[in-house]
Amino acid sequence: MADAGVAGNAVVVEKPSFLDKQRAARPWLDHLVRAGLRFQNQKGDYYAAGITYFSVLALIPILMVAFAVAGFVLAGHPEYLDSIQEQITKSIPGSLGDTINSLIQSAIDARARVGVLGFLGAAYAGLGWMANVRDALTAMWESKRDSKGFLRTKLGDAGALVGLGLALILSLGMSALSSGPVAHQVITWLNLENITGVGVGLRIVSTMLSILATWAVFLWVIARLPREPVTLRSAARAALMAALVFEVFKQVGAIYLSAVSSGPAGVAFGPIIGLLVFVFMASRMLLFCTAWAATTKESLALAYIPPPDPAIIAPRIVVADGASPSRTAALIAAGAVAGLGLSGFLRRRPR
Repeated sequence: MADAGVAGNAVVVEKPSFLDKQRAARPWLDHLVRAGLRFQNQKGDYYAAGITYFSVLALIPILMVAFAVAGFVLAGHPEYLDSIQEQITKSIPGSLGDTINSLIQSAIDARARVGVLGFLGAAYAGLGWMANVRDALTAMWESKRDSKGFLRTKLGDAGALVGLGLALILSLGMSALSSGPVAHQVITWLNLENITGVGVGLRIVSTMLSILATWAVFLWVIARLPREPVTLRSAARAALMAALVFEVFKQVGAIYLSAVSSGPAGVAFGPIIGLLVFVFMASRMLLFCTAWAATTKESLALAYIPPPDPAIIAPRIVVADGASPSRTAALIAAGAVAGLGLSGFLRRRPR
């Protein structure tokens, strides 16, 4: 719409800009701009950086838990440990191989302590990560909430973390069922391996199942992780967009890792840099999709509108104690002028 302003006695009408015209003509562009403004106004990049920090912070304790689990497995199967140590001795001869074998043996001996420390660290980092994610998603919806207390908030974050873990396990299970070995085994059982085009069809079905599993996870994240209830319809469409973009991210990430792993510097720092970039971009994508869901027309119709501030009526009463000298002089001067005017009028009247 054109803005009108008054300059002197003339009315100035500002014409709509090119972007305003395009937004008025294309609803999808208007929605995209609204989502971008919501993402920027709610500090989406700031929240994405916090999510990235806690994601990397949780990586070390998770690896500690993984090493502890591997230690328990190797301690229960000595033949596996002997085979690993033998391969290390053959591949890395000399004192370095002996040092690595001694480190493996030390890790196995301290598997219980490493596992407990890793679990505590993972719990702390995981709760921080979940709190940051939930706060970020809530901010994109511009939800207003009352604090439920520290203990209830942390218990809610722990429950959300467990729910997200179950959703990820379900997603990984669906992805595993659609993976190459399992799908090829199913095709072999059904005697369909000689049919023309079965490979292409299998690849399409696997991709569709992978996108479906990713969509289910993003739907749970966008619709259930915010601290206030949101509309499920808008979250479903935003989760589909996030799932498609995430599949592209995964393909680009695979190409990046294969490109940087060719040199020694890439082997040392490429995966770390790639992990940081991937987590940050994935976090930004998730928050933008959430902002897109929060700026649909049905979401804006149900958005929280804060009540106006209460009006304060403070009447001002000034009580004069008496006529001041300046006011008295003004009244005398006014009386004198009125008297002179009246006398002049009486002189000019005809007798």
